[in-house]
Amino acid sequence: MNIVSADAIQKKALELGFNIVGIIPAEPAHTLQAYFRWVEAEMHGKMGYMARPDRQIRRQNLNYILNGVKSMILVGVDYRVFVPETLLTDPSRGRIASYAWGYDYHDWLTPRLEALATWFNEQHSMKYRVYVDTGAILERAHAQQAGLGFIGKNTMLIHPQRGSYFFIGEILTDYEFEAYSLPHRATMCGTCTRCLTACPTDAFPEPYVLDARKCISYLTIEHKGDIDPQLRPKMGNWIYGCDVCQDVCPWNRFVIPTEQPYFRPADANRIAPLLEDVLMLNEVRFQHHFAKTPIERIGYTRLIRNACIAAGNWGDKSILPALHYAHQHGDDLIRTHADWAIAKI
Repeated sequence: MNIVSADAIQKKALELGFNIVGIIPAEPAHTLQAYFRWVEAEMHGKMGYMARPDRQIRRQNLNYILNGVKSMILVGVDYRVFVPETLLTDPSRGRIASYAWGYDYHDWLTPRLEALATWFNEQHSMKYRVYVDTGAILERAHAQQAGLGFIGKNTMLIHPQRGSYFFIGEILTDYEFEAYSLPHRATMCGTCTRCLTACPTDAFPEPYVLDARKCISYLTIEHKGDIDPQLRPKMGNWIYGCDVCQDVCPWNRFVIPTEQPYFRPADANRIAPLLEDVLMLNEVRFQHHFAKTPIERIGYTRLIRNACIAAGNWGDKSILPALHYAHQHGDDLIRTHADWAIAKI
């Protein structure tokens, strides 16, 4: 049976399209206790799965995910595409977080992680599990331990040579390597607080702590109900996710544009569609426009809710017919937010 080196794994991962790779022993994340404190403070909002006892046990002991686990292989792939800033800041358009401009990243990372694990398995029979932000794993903390970057004050994983615009995936395996990656990178934020002060909703109560209940990404994606009227004016033209705390980060001057066509937008409407067009969508057109993208998972209703808020923040009377259309054809959630936007205009 062949001995598989960390260098061989890294070489194969790069061949498959990943940009950075690290391998660490399968141990609890060094941020585990901080995570428990975060959950106890209820900063996870309505994401109840984060507080489930069975998920907590898995984070404490990775053997509950894969019995006999010895190692974790962490990979990253760049996703950022550079586009004109005027397109993003146009208030008549609904802005989408850059990770969602292309197709669903799960559909790119997962088969390549499986291919890496299959190749590995041919060299050395093993047990393994593949995850792309779907398991009870504190993947940013593990990726930091693997040398893929450091955790910034905005809680993002930041690589000092490529910034923070990259996806993470991992393989858990019962294979034990002879050598592992270098110890994790310490924080390199220094005295900089740009991300904290730039956040429109003040979602950072302190450095390295994000209160999801105020985060625009959480509000537009994870939150299923009414959005707090006090937060709506602060959400600008974001209709899916938010990049503010990354955009202002000095380390992102080193961002490397993605080499993967899969993450590139097909056109401007995948970056920042006109609010009028979004508000005039129905379920069928929503599926046509956003199938196989991350936006598909929040569904038609939440996207229209978000677009209503963005339209209200724009404040231009030309958007009123589209808001009235959404009000007429939407459910109670949409009507509540359309009413708010119409009144604001």
